[in-house]
Amino acid sequence: MEANLRWPLVTALAPIAFGTTYFVTHRYLPAGYPLWGAAIRALPAGLLLLLVHRRLPTGAWWWRSMVLGSLNMGAFFALIYLAAQLLPTSIASTIMATSPVGLMLMAWAALSERPRAAHLAGAGIGVAGVCLMLLTGPVAVDIRGVLASVAAMTMSSLGYVLAKKWSSDIDVFSLTSWQLIAGGVLLVPAAVLVEGGPPPVNGRSLAAFGYVTVVATAIAFSAWFTGLRHLSAGTVGLIGLLNPVTGVLLGTAIAGERLGARQICGLVLVLVGVLLGQPAVQGWLRAVRGPGSRAVSPLGSRP
Repeated sequence: MEANLRWPLVTALAPIAFGTTYFVTHRYLPAGYPLWGAAIRALPAGLLLLLVHRRLPTGAWWWRSMVLGSLNMGAFFALIYLAAQLLPTSIASTIMATSPVGLMLMAWAALSERPRAAHLAGAGIGVAGVCLMLLTGPVAVDIRGVLASVAAMTMSSLGYVLAKKWSSDIDVFSLTSWQLIAGGVLLVPAAVLVEGGPPPVNGRSLAAFGYVTVVATAIAFSAWFTGLRHLSAGTVGLIGLLNPVTGVLLGTAIAGERLGARQICGLVLVLVGVLLGQPAVQGWLRAVRGPGSRAVSPLGSRP
């Protein structure tokens, strides 16, 4: 049981930290600088992790780091920053909540990890819970923000699967730092060309950048890639549903928002969806079925 719980708990640190990013970006970071915002988030975080584990890429990892850094960090951070500035948090979080499905499909295509029936059911229940929790009425939607969110979800799903496929012999700190540095190096010249000089900052925005860099990036991505190494993509994707849950609870704790019956039901559904994909719960369900029950194949059909 301890082995089954250890890696899901470590992985859960990532979406909980990610769930604070929309709020911090929308509330405290300067608008109109998605490329600079992404670069300031990625490059210092990568250098910090490189100091923790001083190892440089070798061989194929020079180009792999550039590919993963572009997908998982560079383009992803810029698109998320843009989405957070253009969309209400509820809409952005709801779109990103569909990422478990994208991650499962990418893992099926690239790693031959066929999604299990429990993972698919958990994804459906979890996404329904996010919609119930966040979509409480009509809001203004900027199509540019929607496209940015969808693109970020697609690119990161591909990047996470490639990282899982390529990184069995690389420690997590090095894997994460190389991607962050590569993404940051690609972002800085793009930011200068498109946005000019760095954004104006004050004490509050500096503190916000510090939090996003250290907690929501360096620590969070280290936990996330640790989970991808030890768990299936479907399980990790479902844990990612804790992201919007964190956003809702943060709004309740900081912004004084109240949880109604609808939001509470949504929270419960999301947590049920997350639990369905966890090894400990799946082991418990197999034990309940008993040794005489017939095994269920990954897609739920009988062998």
